[in-house]
Amino acid sequence: MASVSEHEVIVVGAGPGGATAATALAQAGRDVALLDRQRFPRDKICGDAISLGAIRIMNDLGMAGKIAAARARGEFYPLDGMRLVSPSGRTLEVPFHGGPADEDSYVAPRLYYDAVIQQQAIDSGACFEQAEVEAPLLADGRVVGVRARRNGTMHEYRAPLVIAADGVTSTIMRQLRPETEQHVDMHRAVALRAYVEGMELFPHKVEFFLYEEVLPGYAWIFSAGDDLANIGLGMRLDVFRRNKHNLKKMLRDFLAMPAIRSRLREGHVVRDVAIWQLSFGSQKGLQHAFDGALLVGDAAGFINPLTGGGIHNALISGLLAAETAGEALKRGDFSRESLRVYEERCHEAMWSGMRTSFFYQRFLMNYPTLVDWLIRFLGRHGGVAKAFVSKL
Repeated sequence: MASVSEHEVIVVGAGPGGATAATALAQAGRDVALLDRQRFPRDKICGDAISLGAIRIMNDLGMAGKIAAARARGEFYPLDGMRLVSPSGRTLEVPFHGGPADEDSYVAPRLYYDAVIQQQAIDSGACFEQAEVEAPLLADGRVVGVRARRNGTMHEYRAPLVIAADGVTSTIMRQLRPETEQHVDMHRAVALRAYVEGMELFPHKVEFFLYEEVLPGYAWIFSAGDDLANIGLGMRLDVFRRNKHNLKKMLRDFLAMPAIRSRLREGHVVRDVAIWQLSFGSQKGLQHAFDGALLVGDAAGFINPLTGGGIHNALISGLLAAETAGEALKRGDFSRESLRVYEERCHEAMWSGMRTSFFYQRFLMNYPTLVDWLIRFLGRHGGVAKAFVSKL
């Protein structure tokens, strides 16, 4: 018979969204169990870009000291600008804000970034356990906890509310959302990430490359240190499948482009190549609140459809889930009707940006000539360029 523990809230997944929700709830004095199938630190496939908005949320939750320490160790690499390269090779350079040092954007490998935010949850009072969740516990159709494998044996974690932050392949999400209510290919993407050593870099810059073979996606080079960059490329899934692309071949072709090949030094190393899928936050009508459960971050599908970035939105949804959970605990009501306010809050906080980003991605990024015109236009109008960059 499985052992049982009881809590006020169970958070499944200790990445950015889950750890943020657990931190906020623990700081409010709630009994939170934070579960993840892996020990920390651990890697996570990602472009590793951490936006200013994400840093501000972390600072608000008391992580300024941890961020400064990670920066001093070289784990958080500060950014001061962006380079956007058009299909014809035209380059737009846009500086980032000139704010205080504790409000920089960063490139931070998830090995380091996720460890910082997970440790903050523990320091705030959340109970972290390494446990692989296999299924939600249901009673009369309501989620009342999860069943997980811990140290080789089954354990039941029971709570009136479960927050699922276990990624795009979320066990909880797949149990609660029918197959007919999952993301469709137009609102999904596939991407490849690698790290490169031995490349000439633009220090403290992120680079986006928009060329015909990758549109409506892009390739990137994100400086992560003096001699380290996160490189990769991504494409909307329906286009990828229709054109029968191969991501590893696309990466080889990108590295063979003259402008990129000339930056690779003899003996350069490309390592840790990995592929993953993403679900955009631009698909209407998807359910994120259920009887006894909320979906946050990638489990909900809160990825920006233009950039493929999801960390900032994961943090936002984690905070909103914690707020909703706190109210539900006070009322003692964990029904979908009670929790639907979470969907309304997420819509208000993120939908406008998702819709605009999807418009850019679908209608502007499909046409190389139009992309060239857009970058020329942005180059002539600095204020418009910075507004566009804010979507990135």
